[in-house]
Amino acid sequence: MRVQLMGILNVTPDSFSDGGLYPTLRAALDGAHRLIEDGAEIVDVGGESTRPDAEPVPEEVELRRVLPVVEALAAEGRARVSIDTMKPRVAAACLNAGASLLNDVTGLRDPRMAEAAARYAAGVVVMHMRGTPQTMRGEAQYEDVVGEVKAELASRVGLARSCGVAEIYVDPGIGFAKNAGQSFEILARLREFEELGCPILVGPSRKSFLGTLHGMEKVEDRLEGTVAAAVIAAMNGAAVIRVHDVRACRKALAVVEAVLARQ
Repeated sequence: MRVQLMGILNVTPDSFSDGGLYPTLRAALDGAHRLIEDGAEIVDVGGESTRPDAEPVPEEVELRRVLPVVEALAAEGRARVSIDTMKPRVAAACLNAGASLLNDVTGLRDPRMAEAAARYAAGVVVMHMRGTPQTMRGEAQYEDVVGEVKAELASRVGLARSCGVAEIYVDPGIGFAKNAGQSFEILARLREFEELGCPILVGPSRKSFLGTLHGMEKVEDRLEGTVAAAVIAAMNGAAVIRVHDVRACRKALAVVEAVLARQ
């Protein structure tokens, strides 16, 4: 089975890794084209940073950032377009403009997100996060991180299904209200999330849990760690992996797919 890669396209000035790289529509489209050429089946467009302590972005600003990019990429039809947002109005506008996947880091905390996805027959990524980007660092308190995350995701999946969403991915939310040890444990026990009956999406790319390891303290030094995390996730059942470094991850995943094909 081919593991899909979701390429990250943050049209933001303040994202932790790639903020400010795409200040114009042309730059954003060029970046998306590179992701696609490198092997991304999905391009995930985001207009609001969700890094720890990131400040909220007004709805109009987020729409101004993402909507032209979504419209242009959807019209090209070269890859599936995903919108990374937690705002129902932004979600609805981008799904109406041609995005077919809604990536919600709040896990459909606002039911209108699921309703928008159902209205436009779009898929949803239900991610686990406690609190908000401003408060989540203090929320990483679990007795059994996998069991508790799985139970909380199950309720969100139930909401999506009750709203009529047919295509649901679950994302355990590595780095979102999880410390480094908890993030590594989620990767090690990823197959347990298969019990939810949905494909698993994992987003390990350049995240701070990798920065706890020697030589990866700086964001720019986390390529190899990201590739390793992507390989582990794929071997443990992930269907989609969300990354910045698509080319390197696609090459590594080709090896994973060759091995899995012989099991």
